Amino acid sequence: MLMAHPAVLRDLIDQYEALAVVGAANADSAQVRQRMDDVAYTLCVSTGTRDIDAALIAARHQLPGARPLDDSVLNAG
Repeated sequence: MLMAHPAVLRDLIDQYEALAVVGAANADSAQVRQRMDDVAYTLCVSTGTRDIDAALIAARHQLPGARPLDDSVLNAG
């Protein structure tokens, strides 16, 4: 599987998180919702996952400094 460059993943994560904040403030904004969907889709494709939660986890694990054996996020809950 091709792997996205960490800088691309970091940018996508940052965009998604910023859009989530904006989306929460502007719940009726179709433009924000569409951009969030686009970024989520790109994250999923970039990480080989099917949902945004898994994509965010996978992307964070691919970033420099990630602890590859730390799966505490996956076991939380």
